[in-house]
Amino acid sequence: MRVLVTGSDGFIGRNLALRLAERGDTPLPFTRADAPRLEALVTQADAVVHLAGANRPPSAEGFEADNAALAGRLAQAVRAAGGRPLAFASSTQAALDNPYGASKRAAEEALAPLAELAPLALFRLPNVFGKWARPFYNSAVATFCHQAANGLPLSINDPGAPLSLVYVDDVCDHLLGFLDAPSPGLSWPVVSPTYDTSVGEVAALIDGMARVRPGLGVGATGAGLPRALYATLLSHLPPDRFSYAVPSHGDVRGRFVEAVKTPDAGQMSYFTQSPGLIRGGHYHHSKSEKFLVVRGAARFRFRHLLTGERVDVEARADQPRIVDTIPGWAHDVVNLGNDELVVLVWANEVFDRARPDTVPAAVDPA
Repeated sequence: MRVLVTGSDGFIGRNLALRLAERGDTPLPFTRADAPRLEALVTQADAVVHLAGANRPPSAEGFEADNAALAGRLAQAVRAAGGRPLAFASSTQAALDNPYGASKRAAEEALAPLAELAPLALFRLPNVFGKWARPFYNSAVATFCHQAANGLPLSINDPGAPLSLVYVDDVCDHLLGFLDAPSPGLSWPVVSPTYDTSVGEVAALIDGMARVRPGLGVGATGAGLPRALYATLLSHLPPDRFSYAVPSHGDVRGRFVEAVKTPDAGQMSYFTQSPGLIRGGHYHHSKSEKFLVVRGAARFRFRHLLTGERVDVEARADQPRIVDTIPGWAHDVVNLGNDELVVLVWANEVFDRARPDTVPAAVDPA
C-alpha cells in the first residue's frame, strides 16, 4: 500500500512512516517543502494519513494556514482524485473555543464531505507522547523526559493540572487498523488506552525512573503508562548516558556483579567462578534464587538442614536449565570445568546487608 503521510517529518509522522515501512508498505512523505507536489502525491497514494499541522505557530494566523487551509487544499486534491481512504489526526481541543481548537475543527469540517467518496476517520487525539517527540514543543512528557534524561530539574508549573495522554505506538496501531479495515463513511475512532492523570503524577513517575537508574533500579515498567513513559524516557537519553557502571565484588573464587534491582521483583546478578573452586555454602530462610549457567558446567549441591538429605543437580551452558535454591537447604556451587564458570542469578528480593537472610552452612560438613 502506498500511503501519503502529511507531516511525515513530525513526531507522529516519523513513527507512522517507520511502522508502514516495517509492514512492507510505502510511505509517501509530505513536508512543507513538498507543498507544490500535494496534488500529485494524492494521485499516487492508495490512502492518506493527514498529520501535518501547527500547534505552536509564531502567530495565531499560522493555525489557519497550517491547519484549516491545508486541510481544505488536501480535501480538494482527494476529491479531484476520486476519493481516497483518509485518516485525520485532529485534537480533543477541536471541541474548545481557542485558536488552535477552532483551526482543527475547521479542518474537520473541510474534510468531512470526503466521506461521501471513501472512508474517512477523524481522530480527536489528546496529548500524544513517545519516542522522537520534541521537548518544549510536542508535550510536557517530552520536556520532562528530556530534562530527566539529562540530569536537569523538571520544570513543573502546575502539578495538579489534569493531563490526558495517549502513547504514540497506540496511535499508530489505530491508524494502521483504519488503513487495513477502513469503516465506510465517516467515523470517529477513539485511541485507547487513554491515560487520565496529572502533570505532577507524570513528572514524579519520570523523575523516579531516572533517579533509580544509576543505582540499578527498575520499577514496574512492563505495562500501561509506566511502560510507555519508561520507553519515552530512554529515547531521550544522550549517547553518553546509554550505559553506566555496576558494582563488582571479587575474590580468589571469581566475581559477583549486580545488574538490576527492582522494588518488588528482586534483582538480577551474575557470578564467575574459577576452576576447581566452590562458591556458596549457606542457606536462606525465605530468600530464593534461580541460577542459569551461561558458560561452563556446574554442580549445585544441596543439604536439608533438618534431615541431612543430599541432592546434587548438574547444569551446563550447552543444555540450559534453571536451578532453584530452596529455603531450608544449604547449597553451594562446584565448577566442573577447566575454564571460568559464569552463572546468571535472579533473587526474589534485593540484597539487604542489614537483613541478608544468608546463613553460613557447609553442604558437606567436615
